[in-house]
Order: sequence, then C-alpha cells, then structure tokens
Amino acid sequence: MRASLLQIAVDEGESVASRRLRVAALVREQAGADLVVLPELWTTGAFAYEEFEREAEPLQGPTYEAMAKAASDAGVWLHAGSIPERDPQGTLYNTSLLFTPSGELAASYRKIHRFGFDQGEAVLMGAGEELVTVRLPGTRLGLATCYDLRFPELFRGLVDAGAETLVVVSGWPERRRAHWTLLAQARAVENQAFVLACGTAGTHARVPQAGHSIVVDPWGEVLAEAGPGEEVLTVEFDPGKAETTRSQFPALKDRVLGLEPPRRPGR
Repeated sequence: MRASLLQIAVDEGESVASRRLRVAALVREQAGADLVVLPELWTTGAFAYEEFEREAEPLQGPTYEAMAKAASDAGVWLHAGSIPERDPQGTLYNTSLLFTPSGELAASYRKIHRFGFDQGEAVLMGAGEELVTVRLPGTRLGLATCYDLRFPELFRGLVDAGAETLVVVSGWPERRRAHWTLLAQARAVENQAFVLACGTAGTHARVPQAGHSIVVDPWGEVLAEAGPGEEVLTVEFDPGKAETTRSQFPALKDRVLGLEPPRRPGR
C-alpha cells in the first residue's frame, strides 16, 4: 500500500477558500497512491477557536464537495482530515471525512475526545459517540483525531472492531512534539497495528504546530517521518504485516478484561 500524508501549513494570511483550492490541487497530484491523508481542521487551524463558528459548514458543504471531487480525480482513498461541522440543530463537531476513489463518502467520524480542559474545543464543539472503522482493499482503517491519541482505550476499541491500520489526523502543538512521537509509537506497539499520524505545519492562532507527521509499523519502527514545514510524506508498506505480527507475537490474546479497581487502597 502506498500512502501519502499531506502535512498542510495553516497560516492566518491564507483564506479558507484559497487553502481549500490549494489542498484539492495537492490531493490531485497524489494520483497513484492508495490512500491520501490530510490533517485535523486544516481549513481553520485547530487552535483558531474564534474561527470555528464562522467557518463551520454542513457535512456536505464546500469542503466535502471539493475533497470528493479531488478524491475522484486522483482515484485515491482520501481521508480528508477534519472540518468544523455544523449539524442541522446547530451543534458544532470536529468531523473527519473519508472518501472512496470514486468520490463517495465512505465514513465520517466525530472526534470523541475534545481538547481544552473546559475551554476552547471542549466547550465549543460536541463530542462524538461512535468508533469508526472502514474496510479498504488489504486493510481495515480505524479513525482517530488528535487528542484521541492520548486515550489507549479508544484504540483498543478500534482493534476489537478489526482495525489493522490506525489513522490519526491532528493539529498537534510544537511544545508537545515529543508526546506526539512517543504516543504514535506506543499505539502502534500495544495494538500491533500500523499508525499513520498526519499533523499540520504553520501557526494556528499564535500556536506553532509540531509537523513531524509519522508512519509507524506494528513493531514500533518508524517507517517515515516528516520535518516541521509543509511536506508530502509518502511511504509504501505491507498492511499484512499487522496480521503477521499478531500471529508471531500474539500478545493481544493475553489481554485480561474486566479488571476491577481494588476495594481498598494498597499499602
């Protein structure tokens, strides 16, 4: 499988409409890839909270239309990152879109873990409630977004649903870049799955972005890693290695489920 992670630079000097056109053209340049991945909230910037309400769009809004057309033109599976979605009741969500090579919507995922500690995204957007996996030729994808990466139980749920390749789209800040790399490798090792983690470059609302999109194999080996700026990170990998790894080192079979907390504190 050939995957291209598009580490888009999001800067305040470029309008959303202009960036949408630029990114659609960049997706079309990836013809020949099997899967193309965009980052989280690349239309607005993940930390540009004041833009969420102004730039929110319905699920099948302008970004949906542009990305569906780009996926079809390139003939690729396209994880179009996430957008600020406004549902018919007016609630905002951080919503990812996945398109087939014919431009059909294969799945959408509303981010479950919202970042902000009772500020920002955590109060401006609703929380998703459903895990999402999608069957592609050769592998099953599990979808996650940014802050989700810190919650291993979400990824266990995706693996239990059959995921072998975990796609994480993000707007991760530079000041916590070490966590980004560490957690991507940890999620790969503990789930014996590929992790394709695509972040943004640039600066969102004065918050420098980490960049350093990364692809990790089921043994935790980094197959490819981007730098800090806008970049197309392309990697070829054998998705069957997830099944092989789980067969050769069947740690997942030794999980002990349903553990209860201690009834009284230990000494």
